[in-house]
This record gives sequence, C-alpha cells and structure tokens, in this order.
Amino acid sequence: MADIAALTQLIEPEAKALGFDLVRVQMIGGTSDPTLQVMAERPDTRQLTIDDCADLSRRLSDVLDAADPIDAAYRLEVSSPGIDRPLTRLKDFSDWAGHEARITLAEPIGDRKQFTGDLIGTEGEEIVIATKDGREARLPFAGIKTAKLTLTNKLIAATAPLSSAGAEEFEDESADDDIHAEG
Repeated sequence: MADIAALTQLIEPEAKALGFDLVRVQMIGGTSDPTLQVMAERPDTRQLTIDDCADLSRRLSDVLDAADPIDAAYRLEVSSPGIDRPLTRLKDFSDWAGHEARITLAEPIGDRKQFTGDLIGTEGEEIVIATKDGREARLPFAGIKTAKLTLTNKLIAATAPLSSAGAEEFEDESADDDIHAEG
C-alpha cells in the first residue's frame, strides 16, 4: 500500500504553492478501486471552489506522474473537506470549538473509544470535549483514529458557501420540474 507520509511530503508543498492548507491525504477504496483522496482548503474560507480543486488536481497529477509513488493504478480525488469535515490537525479542534464532533480513539480510555459532544478546544496535545452525558473528556490527539464535525444547524449557519451565484436559477428550475412532474 502507499506510504501516506511520503505522499503527504509530495502533496503538501504543491497545495501550499497554490495558497491552500492540506487537510488530509488518504488512500480509500481498497485494492479493487484505489483512490488517492486529497482534501485541502483556503485558510481564509476553509473551502475550495471547483476551479481550486481542478488547479490542485492538475498540479498534483504532474507531480505524482513524475514521482510515481504508488505501485498500482489509482484515481486521484481532490476536494474541499465539506461541512461535516474530518478533524485531522490539532488546530482543527480549536478552530471548531463550540461545534459538535464525533471522535473515535484507536485505543479505549477506560471502556470507551467513541466520544460525541461539543468541542471545547485543546490544551497542549489534548482535545477537550463536553460529551453528551454532561462530562468533560480530555483525549490525547495522538490517540485519535478518526474525528469529524457533526452536521448540525449551528454548523450549517457557521459555514456559508463561498458563492451562491446561480442558486436561484437552480431552485427555479427544480420547482418547474416538480410542477411538470405533477401535471
């Protein structure tokens, strides 16, 4: 399988050169459909436009073709992290304080591996979360297997799209389709 650390070393400078922060690099799809998934964002908006994704994809394709770091055929997928984004960097847990997250640990603390609740932030290398059962948990950042924001109304309100240009036309067209489908 691909060396994610080596891939990240190839990919991160290319993302930075375009002004993006790298959020995550991972291989998904297993051996039947291997896909190199690259998530990046603009630091000021925490999003990427479609044009940003295309620019980064073209740049990465050239670098990956030259370096050939993956033995088998694979697909390259470049995207923004999305609204219910993965939390992969220590700063993500501070940046998204006040929002609900779901964190799964690689090894349990006590008898528990999964924690859901509102992020309080970080203290040193620990994530602080107010769990749904009303307790405060301190989780080692190094022990996190996966973490992501939970889709809530509060998160939706906090993450406005970069552009809603054309949204009215799309809504009007779908409303027309509904009328034609009924009649």
